[in-house]
Amino acid sequence: MIKNIIAFSHQLLRESVQPGDIVIDATAGNGHDTVFLSNLVGENGHVLAFDIQAKAIEAVRMKLTEQHIENTRIIHDSHENVAVYLNEVDRIGGAIFNLGYLPGGDKSIITHGESTIIAVETILELLKNNGVIVLVIYHGHKGGVQEKEAVLQYVKQLDQQKFNALQYGFINQINNPPFIIAIEKK
Repeated sequence: MIKNIIAFSHQLLRESVQPGDIVIDATAGNGHDTVFLSNLVGENGHVLAFDIQAKAIEAVRMKLTEQHIENTRIIHDSHENVAVYLNEVDRIGGAIFNLGYLPGGDKSIITHGESTIIAVETILELLKNNGVIVLVIYHGHKGGVQEKEAVLQYVKQLDQQKFNALQYGFINQINNPPFIIAIEKK
């Protein structure tokens, strides 16, 4: 009955994102969320999938090709530069971040609080009403606690008149279990 982190993050997006929306996978990784978002927005929607690692970009490209997905733009850049790619976008339906490192990749290449916050701020400006940004925070690695604390501090100061902010996670699991921060624009 209680959803795991990935299932709950997808539920939040499923309830917010509509066919035809423009959405963002801010940390494309191995492409699982990119494919999920692509299916949510359908053929009239569009996904912007960001990653800084060539290995991730290639993995996403392969996954999209295998599944004949054509509504996605893969961007080999940091999510902190999301504004550069949004010139003609007037509304974003939702976004997801998986913070930490690329599963199966170089664990020394990690996301950072400063760049994540820049990306979140940019996306919040264009997020539709009732749109959701989901941040899945993996923090059990070097640098993870600092990013977790920075993101939590940022989200806690968001104006409650404009945003709902939720923290969801399991508290009885060992080894720094990941948790979700969801931001809904009112």
